Amino acid sequence: MEHFIVSARKYRPVTFKDVVGQEAITNTLLNAIENDHLAQALLFTGPRGVGKTTCARILAKMINSDENTKDDEDFAFNIFELDAASNNSVDDIRSLTDQVRIPPQVGKYKVYIIDEVHMLSSSAFNAFLKTLEEPPKHCIFILATTEKHKIIPTILSRCQIFDFKRITVKDAKEYLKYIAKEQNIEAEDDALHIIAQKADGAMRDALSIFDRVVSFSGNKLTRQAVTENLNVLDYEIYFESTDLILDNKIPELLLQLNTILSKGFDSHHYITGLASHFRDLLVCKTPETVELLEVGEDTQLKYLDQSKRTTVPFLLKSIELANGCDLNFKSSKNQRLLVELCLMQLASINFDGEKKNNDRFIIPPSYFKSIGINPVKVEKPVIKEKEKPAALAEPMQQTNQVEESTSAVETAVKPPEIKINKSSKSVSGLSLKSIKQKKEHQLKQLEVVINEEELPKDDVTQEQFIEAWNAYIERLHLKGEKILASILEMETPVLE
Repeated sequence: MEHFIVSARKYRPVTFKDVVGQEAITNTLLNAIENDHLAQALLFTGPRGVGKTTCARILAKMINSDENTKDDEDFAFNIFELDAASNNSVDDIRSLTDQVRIPPQVGKYKVYIIDEVHMLSSSAFNAFLKTLEEPPKHCIFILATTEKHKIIPTILSRCQIFDFKRITVKDAKEYLKYIAKEQNIEAEDDALHIIAQKADGAMRDALSIFDRVVSFSGNKLTRQAVTENLNVLDYEIYFESTDLILDNKIPELLLQLNTILSKGFDSHHYITGLASHFRDLLVCKTPETVELLEVGEDTQLKYLDQSKRTTVPFLLKSIELANGCDLNFKSSKNQRLLVELCLMQLASINFDGEKKNNDRFIIPPSYFKSIGINPVKVEKPVIKEKEKPAALAEPMQQTNQVEESTSAVETAVKPPEIKINKSSKSVSGLSLKSIKQKKEHQLKQLEVVINEEELPKDDVTQEQFIEAWNAYIERLHLKGEKILASILEMETPVLE
């Protein structure tokens, strides 16, 4: 079994002509070498997998080579690669500055490639400043990083900065097509396009995905095999969804969503992809903007055909609804219901050929009933009691009679309920309404007229008065007014 080498290493560019998607930087470096105008400190910055370290190695080899140099010469004694992530201390930088003083044994320059330079500590940066500003004539520093903002400004001001851009989908697809041809692999154009899109501008990621898909499907790459392996939704799903939306077929649309979710896809990924699909259809409405459509040639024809069925207001409204669902997805408690409501609203935009004023309009169920789609009837299951043997039937009847008799006794002995009639309205003592009620009560008392002629006029003896006094005290005791009764019992009144 031969040792397998990943495509990212096997097809690493050897010259600047092989570098993909960085023509501006490679041309600048070539002209600098030819005109002997190369700076002694260079900073390569950009996202991962775009060719920073590769260009640094090619540059280090080119500046040391001449007419008599062999093709297989790698100048291993003159090129030093450091990983700043693991050599980030002051002592590492000091040992580096000590090595810089020694001239090269072979070639013209000693090249130091420091990868991930943003991982150096602040003290290591400060120790590196003087050497970087005034290096020896035989020394060139090439710094590479993915996070330029983490490098201190004093280092940035001493370097010539080259910003590497993301590799476009078109360039990545063409390079993948070249590699597939080198490996005798039949690859569909749409399959390579999906791989290039999934890589997100990183050529190393695209080659890693390519190796994985080739291991899965063999020497023939199809769009279906790529979508299954990468777990991405195929274009055909969005084309089918749009056809169902245009035909106002809500039941079929919800069934399609259920099928997508059952395959393990995320509903959020589906709704964002649908919004991007509407955007691509809107791009196809104008011939000048078709270039913005980043798809294969076969898929582009499908987009052009489907865009003819749609209108610009419909697409704008669809993008608005899908984008609103995307924004509210994370905060929603029932995310599937949110996506289903969005799909029903999308399918109801052009209902009856007119756009509805209500943004939340959904086609009523009566419409589907009128076109022959009836709801599924759910029958309630009938639970049949099992037949009991005759021997057990009589004891069961007797127990039922006993239960009925006991329940009748309980209802007869049940105590009556006590109902307290509470005042429906309660008035606060501090309110204006309570003060008004007190004044009305006082006026009513003033209206009571006492007839003095009906009052008793006979003389009262001391004994009669004491007898009435004691009777009044006893009535107070019976009423429970003990305090007032005890106060009256303290002294005996005397008539004058």
